[in-house]
Amino acid sequence: RYSYLAVQKLSAHQHPVVALGIKNGAIGTTVIETEKKLLNDIDTVTLYINPSLQPAYYDYILSLHPNRIIFNPGTENEELQALAHKNNIATQEACTLVLLSTGQY
Repeated sequence: RYSYLAVQKLSAHQHPVVALGIKNGAIGTTVIETEKKLLNDIDTVTLYINPSLQPAYYDYILSLHPNRIIFNPGTENEELQALAHKNNIATQEACTLVLLSTGQY
């Protein structure tokens, strides 16, 4: 899965990573959390979930006050983008893996 690869590459590029999923697990040394924990100093939320499942995460994502949200291919969501902009959160429709591999992350 692309989310698995993104966690690996983000870690390899020394970016701190918090992985959130529907099942407990781990990707290397990164634990996959299933609880929506309150976190501070979040730079980027990068999405790999289907837009139809995203509404359950809106409040949580917005509560993190990230600097930006990356909508990876297939996750584009105008409603969440509008909410993000209303909350002064930048959005980007892009592939996290491409951004990392081209030094644009």
